Amino acid sequence: MNESDIGPDSPLLAVVGMAGRFPGARNLDEFWSNLTKGQESLTRFPNTSEDYPDHVPALGVLEGAEDFDAEFFGYSRREAVILDPQHRLFLECAWEALEDAGYDPKACPGPVGVYAGSSQTGYYEALTAHRGSLGPVSDWQLRLATGIDFLTSRVSFKLGLTGPAVTVQTACSTSLVAIHVAAQALLSGECDLALAGGAAVHVPLRIGEYSEGGVISPDGHVRAFDARARGTVGANGLGIVVLRRLADALADGDHVRAVLRGTAINNDGLDKVGYTAPGVTGQAEVIRAAQLVAEVEPDTIGYVEAHGTGTPLGDPIEIEALTRAFRAGTDARGFCRIGSLKTNIGHADAAAGVAGFIKATLAVQHGLIPPSLHHTEPNPEIPFAQSPFVVNTELHSWQPAAHPRRAGVSSFGLGGTNAHVVLEQPPARTAREEEPGAAQLLVLSARSGPALETAATRLAEHLRRDTATPLADAAWTLQTGRHAFGHRRFVVSAGHADAAAALLEPATGPGAATGERPVAFLFPGQGGQYVGMGRELYQSEPVFRELVDECSALLVPWLGLHLRAVLYPATEQETRAAELALQDMAVAQPAVFVVEYALARMWMAWGVRPTAVAGHSLGAFAAACIAGVMSLPDALRLVVARGKLLRSLPAGAMLAVPLPESELADLLVDGIELAAVNGPSQCVLSGPAAAVGELGDRLTGRGVDAKRLHIAAAGHSAQVEPVLAEFADRLAELDLRPPALPWVGDTTGGWVCAEQPPDVDFWLAHMRRPVRFGAALETLLAEPGRVLLEVGPGRTLTTLALRHPARGEGHLVLPSLPHPSDESSALTTALTAAGRLWQGGAELDWPRLHGGRARRRTPLPTYPFERQRYSPLPSGAPADRAAEAPKAPAPAPLSEGPLEQRLAEVFGRVLGLEQVAVQENFFELGGDSLIAVQLASVVRAAFGTRLTVKQVFTAPTPARLARLITAAQD
Repeated sequence: MNESDIGPDSPLLAVVGMAGRFPGARNLDEFWSNLTKGQESLTRFPNTSEDYPDHVPALGVLEGAEDFDAEFFGYSRREAVILDPQHRLFLECAWEALEDAGYDPKACPGPVGVYAGSSQTGYYEALTAHRGSLGPVSDWQLRLATGIDFLTSRVSFKLGLTGPAVTVQTACSTSLVAIHVAAQALLSGECDLALAGGAAVHVPLRIGEYSEGGVISPDGHVRAFDARARGTVGANGLGIVVLRRLADALADGDHVRAVLRGTAINNDGLDKVGYTAPGVTGQAEVIRAAQLVAEVEPDTIGYVEAHGTGTPLGDPIEIEALTRAFRAGTDARGFCRIGSLKTNIGHADAAAGVAGFIKATLAVQHGLIPPSLHHTEPNPEIPFAQSPFVVNTELHSWQPAAHPRRAGVSSFGLGGTNAHVVLEQPPARTAREEEPGAAQLLVLSARSGPALETAATRLAEHLRRDTATPLADAAWTLQTGRHAFGHRRFVVSAGHADAAAALLEPATGPGAATGERPVAFLFPGQGGQYVGMGRELYQSEPVFRELVDECSALLVPWLGLHLRAVLYPATEQETRAAELALQDMAVAQPAVFVVEYALARMWMAWGVRPTAVAGHSLGAFAAACIAGVMSLPDALRLVVARGKLLRSLPAGAMLAVPLPESELADLLVDGIELAAVNGPSQCVLSGPAAAVGELGDRLTGRGVDAKRLHIAAAGHSAQVEPVLAEFADRLAELDLRPPALPWVGDTTGGWVCAEQPPDVDFWLAHMRRPVRFGAALETLLAEPGRVLLEVGPGRTLTTLALRHPARGEGHLVLPSLPHPSDESSALTTALTAAGRLWQGGAELDWPRLHGGRARRRTPLPTYPFERQRYSPLPSGAPADRAAEAPKAPAPAPLSEGPLEQRLAEVFGRVLGLEQVAVQENFFELGGDSLIAVQLASVVRAAFGTRLTVKQVFTAPTPARLARLITAAQD
């Protein structure tokens, strides 16, 4: 099946994301590695039974079952302690599964459903046994925190998901039934994306009670379908899969791990020997129903992940049912491999179905069938020789030639609810044209600095391992498929190895984003231009290219040439292009303007909207155009006229002098004038070419680093006066409008009037008088958090702003294009600026940043939770029972300090915090309406004053509550 074969009405679904925690595996990479190695992940315990001394107690233990990143999900310590560990881990896995799918868990498009179930654990009993250590907490709070009804809705609440949140409970088949329910919801349109799975995490550990001939294995192994099979072993674990309609997934560039072709569920009814016994007919019918829904023939299914509990009764019934279902479509024997995950990790109860589903998904994705363990001799009650099945005992390379890889997954619940699904390998994707060597912006964020470092290390290791995935897809996934937290970093790179190396270097830039910040566009004047400025942007960024082309076409009647050929000439034309761009002002000035205008519009398309603009000399025309003062055609015509007028003047020159204005008086001779004051010690002089040249030589001889600018005219001096009248005529032809954006004028250094258009006199003064850009910078830098983005060639204005005494630590100053001597490309420089903006808190338009190119989501490392242990039990509490509950300590007396301080102590006790300041907010510390009830009760008891929950909401800090209580007592 190819991607192009899938129409919009296809009933097929896609598995686009997964997450899980299983015995011996903290994540699915470790899980798959264990399976392919044939590793058993069961823990054995000492036998304390006198009745069955030969029994080997065993359990699939989940590492870190009591650990949780409470702060990440906004829980106080006390809330985290009372929340059932399987609910905590399910929350973390829900986040991980959505990230694995390439979706920001807090910003998924459309309604997202959650369908899952969990096991009935003993955590509520453990909490009540240790209630004295919990502080004031009600029974209702404990039941709300541990009840199986609240597993899915808690995820929807914490992640802001608006699709159905449905709890499914069918015993051992719970999570596979949840997948079926999710599939039906997607097909009916109830949601656009669905999380489905289950959890079984017992804290304290619970080992199944052994009795001879019962369902618990005597030797601590699960020997599915083997002659020595005597029972199963319990396990802790949880898993979640993310499902979408296949057509939607392919259209949106999702990473499809497997296709879910069909699902079915039913119940055995009365057709079995007892309520807890399995039934052949029900199992056979559900398997066949799933095949019919999937529209596949049984002989095309190469693997079945069986329920496979390893019990003498259940295994033969399961193979009989499978054989009956397959025989409805084929008489072939021994063609389908079969296995059971329970031989590796044990029976994960409510999570068993999704665990098998994940294993089968990975098998069809990778083309490998992991070995089923502990099978040496077939169960004599199972006629394998006459069946379609053979137990897969070694790692098998699975590459069928006649049809796609297809697998079935079965899960049968105690009580008779059966489920079966059919999976298929993902369709072949349409090849895309790649962009070899194109720089990409990779962004990372976390809630804390240490978590950000961990995320960077994980991503670096991943990029080193996976060099086949296009870096552009990795960048896209990080940009659009991850929530943007406060601590941020980024790298710009064109290759996997370089990106990995950069990620392992110490982070630079601000420690945390501060939210959207005002951005001012700074447009430089003539002098920094060079042939090829922005060439890589022209090649890769559609908005930039389209505007350069549009401007070039508009300029042809006035210039008599295509400006594009000057900006980006063929190799043999570079010398001539350089002469025009650097020396001919009639061409150089429009060239600078066009690049600046196209660059500004590109930034705006990328989501960076200026809150102010400023231009230096020629740059003021780009600033005015972006501010809406003049239309693009008018601005182009005016800039061409200005350039031609300046070209008509006698030879002039301009000289940058690193001296303060106060020290220039003796230099202003022989027609030389002050042309610009760019900073306290940054000035530009202008005058006749010969006089400027002599002055430059004298200053150099005195040790002053004076530099000649690439401008062949004496701008902002008396030499321009002969052309002012003609320039005024050109201005009079234009339709000028008031600025729609705040605009700092470079002649005055202050804000341009927003109520009326800048008239002819404004522009004549702008051409004749000195530029006061240092004053303009001071005006812009008066706002502490402002970002100054230079929008034009080079970094002249960036340097001026960085050196300006008004610049503070909160300001961010960035160039958009490189200096001609820089090694970095225009694209790298622009992406680096975009990364710095994002790092500082800006929101970028990621699709526009990729120029509308098709990108695909790709699996990347998920969030590195900072987990801590939250448990009422002592560390290392024994399995099977909670540790003996300590006696509840008597509450410590409150201090004798001020009322607000004593109330702060009460806040801390109720919230489980060691210390609370008198101005801290109860609800921001993790309180809610239920905990507010406890707070009111404790305050009433401690202070003998009546306090309602409503009053807690109106006075949520100790200080405000103290004032409220004092007023009531008065």
